[in-house]
Amino acid sequence: QENLKLVDMVIELLDARIPASSIHPDFQSMFRDKILVMVLNKSDYADPRKTGIWIKYFEERGNAALAINSLDGQDGKRLKKMVLELADQKSREIRRRKGIHKTIRAMVVGIPNVGKSTLINRLSGAVKAKTGNRPGVTRAKQWVRVTPYFELLDTPGLLWPRLEQERTGLHLAYTGSLREEIMDQEEIACHFLKEMAGLYPELLTDRYHLKDFNKHGDELLQDIAQNRGWLDTGGIPDRERSSRQVLKEYQSGLLGRTTLEIPEEGVAGSR
Repeated sequence: QENLKLVDMVIELLDARIPASSIHPDFQSMFRDKILVMVLNKSDYADPRKTGIWIKYFEERGNAALAINSLDGQDGKRLKKMVLELADQKSREIRRRKGIHKTIRAMVVGIPNVGKSTLINRLSGAVKAKTGNRPGVTRAKQWVRVTPYFELLDTPGLLWPRLEQERTGLHLAYTGSLREEIMDQEEIACHFLKEMAGLYPELLTDRYHLKDFNKHGDELLQDIAQNRGWLDTGGIPDRERSSRQVLKEYQSGLLGRTTLEIPEEGVAGSR
């Protein structure tokens, strides 16, 4: 709330694989009087058809929306162009009403490990914010000047303290937005494999040579360990190693392009 008083624009960064889970439930009411740009990051890991559905969903509700890979320079340029055009429109509106040339300030918000600092570095053209592939690396508040009349405020990741829906917590865990010690990794991997079996079974077959999906998640983990040769002493499948590797490979995009959520009634993001 304190930072909101300082800005005219909010750039909300979502994980394109889990847009509904990566929207803060209170953001839309908090940002109602701001320019709101919905950015679906890591879109190169997401299902392009479902990404298109999400973009249309946000645009139909009056928000600017764009799907990007923040590590891609061309995507960074596209987003920068959109943001600066929106900022220029706001600046001209203020100049017309008040007769002053105001610096438009924006803040980047999102869940941990969604790419906020990388995005700011793309927009600013330099490595201004500390980055890392761990939840919570970005901590201190700092302003980043993009143009003489446009500045970005980098903020720590914002994740609500109570994950009231189990599905939300699981999806955040799948993508690495929750610290590993918060939830049991083997349990998470079991849920992940069963969900993937229902949505993208062919990707599990291609990557892990799985064929029978009428099994429990722990049995699928055993099959993966067996197929990969991850065995303990005595030839017992190493489910712990299998769990870690499956989640790591998903988070790195090695399983293929997947989106686990589509817009539903009641999803945050409408205005």
